[in-house]
Amino acid sequence: MEVSLSPEHLDAAVFDLDGVLTNTAGLHEAAWKETFDAFLRQRRPPLADFSQQDYRAFVDGRRREDGVRAFFASRGIELPEGSESDPPDAETVQGLSRRKNEAVQERLRCDSAPLLGARALLQALRRADIRVAVASSSANAGAVLKATGLDSFVQIRVDGVDSARLDLPSKPDPALFREALQRLEVEPTRAAIFEDAIAGVAAGRKAGFHTVIGVGRGQHAEALLAAGADMVVPDLSVVEVL
Repeated sequence: MEVSLSPEHLDAAVFDLDGVLTNTAGLHEAAWKETFDAFLRQRRPPLADFSQQDYRAFVDGRRREDGVRAFFASRGIELPEGSESDPPDAETVQGLSRRKNEAVQERLRCDSAPLLGARALLQALRRADIRVAVASSSANAGAVLKATGLDSFVQIRVDGVDSARLDLPSKPDPALFREALQRLEVEPTRAAIFEDAIAGVAAGRKAGFHTVIGVGRGQHAEALLAAGADMVVPDLSVVEVL
């Protein structure tokens, strides 16, 4: 299927980053798995490994600390909160969050790349005077955009650093997207949102976007539609700007 965007209906497009514009969703998932599996295998008896279903249900689209809390709650494990000064080997929410961040840093430095159609779509949006924002829960969003060369097309970025500073709740709460729209000075009814996370699609629906576009395939595409996406595309190469 092909999807057309028009400045007649839209003033802005807001994008999640990982798994929408860049290949970094898989890098984050691998870092989460490394972090959680090491912890789970130390339990007695050892618990089942972290799965892709766990990633999509409890972690994808959320701030690191919220992902840790949600996943362990699903396994009936209570961890102390700890503090931001906790080392990465501390068995606390803050310690495991730091451990995951360290695990993903090397992957991001070496393997970040734009996904199919991302650069062309951002260029086309700018040519059509449709404003572009990235709204990502990742604290590494700025570094990834710079490493992939997509930063020159993005006018507004709201990321995990902003979320922590402003104490914005994680998706599916729409606070992150509303902050991006406020900075863009665009009403949600004049904007489209692109998301690959179930929580992100739900947040886009709650925020009142004109168009909520999911990015995914197979069963995940069906889950995005169920979460509220108006349509789902396999990648951004099928999106055109009129």
